[in-house]
Amino acid sequence: MKFPLLLAFVLIGVAPATHAEAARDRLETFARGLDSLSGEFTQVSISPDGDIQEESHGHLALHAPRQFRWQYVEPFPQLIVADGNNVWIYDEDLEQVTVRSQSQEEAQSPLTVLIDMAQLDRDFKVRPLPPSGDVQWLELNAIAKEPAFKSVRIGLGKQGPQQMILVDLIDNRTEWRFSDWQRNPVLKPDLFRFVPPAGVDVVGEPVQGAEVRPIGD
Repeated sequence: MKFPLLLAFVLIGVAPATHAEAARDRLETFARGLDSLSGEFTQVSISPDGDIQEESHGHLALHAPRQFRWQYVEPFPQLIVADGNNVWIYDEDLEQVTVRSQSQEEAQSPLTVLIDMAQLDRDFKVRPLPPSGDVQWLELNAIAKEPAFKSVRIGLGKQGPQQMILVDLIDNRTEWRFSDWQRNPVLKPDLFRFVPPAGVDVVGEPVQGAEVRPIGD
């Protein structure tokens, strides 16, 4: 599944403090005063053997504290919406919607640290990695007893996050490149509200209080 968590490089030893300061400073500068965020992404999925499985493109939006929208446009349309109560995954080709309760762990996509810096040290062990060119890197490892992934690296340029690399529990790697960041855009509430289209199969039950009705009602 494409869901970035629902998101295999390990540094030996301790990186110099200057790496940590530079990467952390860039992240904190980008996140300061940030309540909402939107941008574009390119995603590449890579097998443990290094084979490219798929490349896709799309849009993303986040709103503090627990809402996000992750929309794949090419090559196959898919929409993932976290509304604060549920995570909705809509596969247009399959005409199917999957819904599950948005537990605190599911809400903790590594990208959400951009709008909730308190999450960084609360939910992750953070360590710096050596820079590559002008990009400073941080590695995040989830503190949870049953993490959703092995590790994630965030590459930060002078203008903010440029790359993210996630290694899952069976060593598949997903790489994202980000562009066209918009800080604190005005995001309509409907952007984070999912209503299953009429006629699609819905797998799972939304938590109490979530609204589910066909489009057009």
